[in-house]
Amino acid sequence: MTPLPGLTATVVGSLLLAACAAAQGGSSETPTPPATPAAGTAVAIATPTRGAPPPSGAEAEFSTDFSRHNVDYAEILSGGPPKDGIPSVDDPQFISAEEAGSWLQAQEPVIFLRIGDDARAYPLQILVWHEIVNDVVDGRPVLVTFCPLCNTAIAFERTVDGRVLDFGTTGRLRYSNLIMYDRQTETWWQQANGEAIAGELTGTRLEFLPAAIISWEDFQEAYPEGKVLSTETGSSRAYGQNPYAGYDDVGNSPFLYRGPETPGQLRAMTRVLAVERSGDVVAFPYGTLEELRVVNESIGGEDVVVFWEPGTASALDASAIAFGRDVGSANAFSRFVDSRSLSFIFDGSNFSDEETGSRWNILGEATQGQLAGRRLDPIVAVNHFWFSWVAFQPDTRVYRP
Repeated sequence: MTPLPGLTATVVGSLLLAACAAAQGGSSETPTPPATPAAGTAVAIATPTRGAPPPSGAEAEFSTDFSRHNVDYAEILSGGPPKDGIPSVDDPQFISAEEAGSWLQAQEPVIFLRIGDDARAYPLQILVWHEIVNDVVDGRPVLVTFCPLCNTAIAFERTVDGRVLDFGTTGRLRYSNLIMYDRQTETWWQQANGEAIAGELTGTRLEFLPAAIISWEDFQEAYPEGKVLSTETGSSRAYGQNPYAGYDDVGNSPFLYRGPETPGQLRAMTRVLAVERSGDVVAFPYGTLEELRVVNESIGGEDVVVFWEPGTASALDASAIAFGRDVGSANAFSRFVDSRSLSFIFDGSNFSDEETGSRWNILGEATQGQLAGRRLDPIVAVNHFWFSWVAFQPDTRVYRP
C-alpha cells in the first residue's frame, strides 16, 4: 500500500476495507472480574431479549447456534472479509532468532510470549495480515491474536472444558474489535475480553496469558535462542507492509465503531496499557508512561509496576511497519519478589529497585545486581486504544501521577 499522509477518517476507512478485501481467501498478492464466570468454564446463559436477527449472511456461513447469545446482534458489523477471509495461521513454523534477524529490524514490534523456558516472538508484520495464530507453547495449546483496529495483542489458553479449540476469523466486528470463532462448535468469541458471545459456548471466557508488544531488539537480546514465527505461513502476503497506514493517528476516529460513547478523559485513539486485577481496572496512557518511565501502583490490592521504554515502532503508522514512529513498549508485573514488595525507579538510563539496587529490563528480568537472573511475575496487561478498552470496561480509571 502506498503511504498517504494526512489521512482523513473516511480515507482510512476506505483503505481498511481495501486491505481486508486483499486479504481474502488465498490471494496471491501480497482476569476476569469476580462476577464473571471462571476462564475456560462453560456456563448456561439465557438468550437476551433483543430483537435484532443474527448478523447478515452469518447463518449461511456458520453452523453456529445463533439462538444462544449474550450481546445485541445489532452491535455486530461486517468488517469486509467473509469467514476466514483473513486466514489464521494454523500450522505455525518457527525459525531461530539468528535467521529472523535477516529480515526483522531492531525497532519492529513483536508479540512476546513465554511459557516455561519456551520464549517466542510473533512479528506484527505477520499478525497484521492473519490476526490469529493457533500454536502450542511448552506443550500448552495457545491462541495468539492481534486486532489491528484496536491495537490489541492478546494471548489465550485455547483449552475449554478439557477440549482444545482451534480459532479463525469471522469477518465481523463488535465495537471495532475482532470477533473470532472456534472450529469445533463455531461459537463466536470477542477478542477484547475473551468471551463467547454467540453459540454453544456463550458465556464461557478464555483464560488470558501475559503477552506484550516489545521490540525485536529486546526479544533478540533477551532470548537469542528463542523461536520466531516464520513468514512461511501457507499464504502469500506483503509481510513488512502495513495495510493500515496512518490509522493510529490520535486525531483519527475508530473504524466501523458503533458502541458506547467514548469517555472524554482521553482521545479515542490514545494508546493505553490496560490492566484489570480483582475488579479494579486501570488504563495507563502511553504519554504518561513516557514521562515517568516507571509507575508503582496498587491495583485490586496487588502491588504492580509498569515499565515503559522507547525503541518500538507502531505497527499501524508508516506504510512499512519497520519505519513506524517510535511509540515505545510497556509491560506490567507483580512487584513481589521473595515475599516482599519492591519499589522501582528509573535512574535516567535503567530501571532499578530501591531495595537492592538491581537493574531490570523491559521484560521484568534482573540483569545486574543482587537479584540478577530473577524474573518478576508478568501480569496480563494489554496495549489498547482508549476507545476499545473503555467500551468493554466502562468503569476504568485513568492513571494520573
